[in-house]
Amino acid sequence: MIYSIEAEITAPVYDTEVTDRVADAMQALFPDAEPEHRNGELTATVHTLDEFSEQLHRQAILDSARGVFFGNQRGDSFSFRLKKQAAFEGVVNFVVDEPGELGVITVSVRVEEPSVEEFVDLIAPPTEDGEPIEP
Repeated sequence: MIYSIEAEITAPVYDTEVTDRVADAMQALFPDAEPEHRNGELTATVHTLDEFSEQLHRQAILDSARGVFFGNQRGDSFSFRLKKQAAFEGVVNFVVDEPGELGVITVSVRVEEPSVEEFVDLIAPPTEDGEPIEP
């Protein structure tokens, strides 16, 4: 399936942090990201979530991801927050309550093609007994 998305990734860089390590955390889950440091935070834009989707599959957290994505959907967009420390290790850990000691990486995804629902089905397909349901 061909899709067109734009994902804006942002993460604050605190005085106690090394900017390159925060960039590494972003790139561990979004390898196409090329973070730029502006006004105390790193920002990057990517046009694919393929590697992120693969990690969701590896961790077997597709249902959790779907809940987060649809719970934060607004029109043709959805967003989510990830714990920075887990991301540094290449692990997806969604922030639902407290952001944690090192803060968060925020991802805002705008979907142009197909619909948000179809895109979420692509990156985090529905499951049955923990296994993705084949279309």
